[in-house]
Amino acid sequence: MTPGTRPVRLYDTKAQALRDFVPMDPSNVTVYVCGPTVQSGPHIGHLRGALSFDLLRRWLAHRFGRVTFVRNVTDIDDKVLANATDSEPWWALAYRMEQEFTRAHSAIGILPPTYEPRATASIPQMQELITRLIDAGHAYAAQGDVYFDVRSWGGYGVLTRQSLDAMEPAADADPRGKRDPRDFALWKGAKDDEPDSARWESPWGPGRPGWHIECSAMSRRYLGAEFDIHGGGLDLRFPHHENELAQSTAAGDPFARYWVHNGLVTVGDQKMSKSLGNFLLAHDVLAARDPLVVRYALAAAHYRSSLDLSGSSFDEAEAALGRIRAFLERAVRALQDESEDVRIDAAVPERFAIAMDDDLGVPQALAVLHETVRAGNTALDDRDLDAVRTAFADVAVMTGILGIDPLDATWNAPQGAEALALDALVQSLIGQRAAARADKDWAAADRIRDALTAAGITLEDTNDQTHWSIHGR
Repeated sequence: MTPGTRPVRLYDTKAQALRDFVPMDPSNVTVYVCGPTVQSGPHIGHLRGALSFDLLRRWLAHRFGRVTFVRNVTDIDDKVLANATDSEPWWALAYRMEQEFTRAHSAIGILPPTYEPRATASIPQMQELITRLIDAGHAYAAQGDVYFDVRSWGGYGVLTRQSLDAMEPAADADPRGKRDPRDFALWKGAKDDEPDSARWESPWGPGRPGWHIECSAMSRRYLGAEFDIHGGGLDLRFPHHENELAQSTAAGDPFARYWVHNGLVTVGDQKMSKSLGNFLLAHDVLAARDPLVVRYALAAAHYRSSLDLSGSSFDEAEAALGRIRAFLERAVRALQDESEDVRIDAAVPERFAIAMDDDLGVPQALAVLHETVRAGNTALDDRDLDAVRTAFADVAVMTGILGIDPLDATWNAPQGAEALALDALVQSLIGQRAAARADKDWAAADRIRDALTAAGITLEDTNDQTHWSIHGR
């Protein structure tokens, strides 16, 4: 079956089943993903979520051509206000933290979204949506606040398949004026202890939007009343996504056609979160590890599974990338000037495509990639250049789609002074070894190779040159 006839299948959280993905417009897939609330910097769980949808976006772009990808920034929220200080007001904190997220995303090769709206830029659209809900009888104003009336909407609970009476009270606002403790805030009236800069005029008095209304308004503004995929972390299913779905559909919008959620990062089988204090800050991880290694480690598990991270997770990713890099570098040397032409003509291997079409099966796709690397190394050892070309092309296109090509310029910044100094020392030893071999002093040549091997450096001899690399690179 060709990619044109084989469907992409995605697990739809709302349906609780795998579904064939059929976009509204096959020439433009539309995706909305809940982005960060920027009260503080990103932890590694945030990166795992963003990377899951980066991989989905890349594959959908390969399959359909164009993807309009929206990821918002929640820059006004209780948590943002709580973390502000006299020296750094909420809006300055939010902007600084937004930049931290952007740097972390960029560091591990996450593509920038088509649009990245801030909540504070869509206040009029939020107020318009609230007005529609009030007019339809699904929301009510009370003492400066506006609440969604959950009992007025029979579909409330459909995303998470919960009965209303079994739900916990909504804790997103002061319960003053609520008809039901489960009613959630659409608009929060201004409070005396909050800054004037965090309030906007509205028909219900000055205040600010509730968290849930923000995403409903922004997705509608940038993608329309109906769009293909709504994504986010599994922890957002309730109450955030349940509330989004209720208020949007109650207002008359078809809203998202597919719901896709990524699994969480755990530490000792416990969800990683700022509230639990068990998180790994993205900044610290990226300072200690190669960003490409971080990307591979976060991508290696299936996007819907929980990912229990440890030091060995990054060590295994580094070793896997080292095998890929070593093959690609060997193949480039063997193919010489042909390598770029081989890349251009490459097609996606069928088994890789089948894995990716099956609910973004990255683990299975990586298995195909590493099998191809092993076959390519065998071909190099056998000097079978036709097989080398095929393997090189396949590995190049697979790593390109996954965003893990070690030879891509993204991961190869100009060498610093330390790297240049190391190269000079190793080249000097390689020269001494070559001289020993020319004099048939095999013992001296072996001692030099053994010393380099003990230092973690691998030598590869070709017809006219010796190349070196660090184990795992």
